[in-house]
Amino acid sequence: MPAPAMAELPQIVDLRQSPTALKVQRGVMRLLRSIHDFCCFAEVPLANGRRADVLGVGPKGEIWIVEIKSSLIDFRVDAKWPDYKDYCDRFFFAKPPELDAAIFPQSEGLIVADGHGAEILRPAPEFALAPARRRAMLLKLVRLGADRVHQLMDPPASSGAS
Repeated sequence: MPAPAMAELPQIVDLRQSPTALKVQRGVMRLLRSIHDFCCFAEVPLANGRRADVLGVGPKGEIWIVEIKSSLIDFRVDAKWPDYKDYCDRFFFAKPPELDAAIFPQSEGLIVADGHGAEILRPAPEFALAPARRRAMLLKLVRLGADRVHQLMDPPASSGAS
């Protein structure tokens, strides 16, 4: 049986993100993969009901979460970002080049990114996950990754594939 044509593949871009946020996401994921040897996931649901914009897993099992803020309004209306810190070893904000870095808390890591790449402007402090939480997160990510690959290989019947 031939492989499905590109037009038949399911949509893998989260349409809730703005074009600016998607460019920042791409740059952040490129940075984490190419410079830090991290494998990245986008839009990861967490056990507390939040959804991490980018979650990276490093070669030693370290977990970083990156919260993307595409505008001043986006940053001001979002007070949930501290909730992510219970699920990672390091937490960063990521912003597009045109957004003022001064709006972000000095206590948090900061990345500037566009659709081509990114740079860490301020490193994030490390707060190690408890072993049980790390195990639960890694198990969740393995299952999430496998499920996403499976959905690409065999789209659900509701998408018109058979």
